[in-house]
Amino acid sequence: QVQLVESGGGLVQPGGSLRLSCAASGSIFSIGSMGWYRQAPGKQRELVAVITSSGSTNYADSLKGRFTISRDNAKNTVYLQMNTLKPEDTAVYYCNVHALVSKLGPDNYYWGQGTQVTVSS
Repeated sequence: QVQLVESGGGLVQPGGSLRLSCAASGSIFSIGSMGWYRQAPGKQRELVAVITSSGSTNYADSLKGRFTISRDNAKNTVYLQMNTLKPEDTAVYYCNVHALVSKLGPDNYYWGQGTQVTVSS
């Protein structure tokens, strides 16, 4: 099994910054893509950003320029640097990891438990 532990959420004022972390552990043979999603109250979960094992990134169009995703492959950790935060960024942020548990598989997508980000004055 693969466990994901997220950290870094909290309350921040508009214009502030936060850095989220998500560390994967357990029976991991390899990790492919790692990403962040978010879900605001009453809304569907949406993609924030994703990064491949080679470092290619993709962002939600509305977040380009403010959010930066990165990863440390040696630590099986993905980060999300969030700058110039706005009240509409308030949501539960979830990490998502595509992992292979052995050389022969299976591969699955795993979800973290979520971390609350609240942007408010």
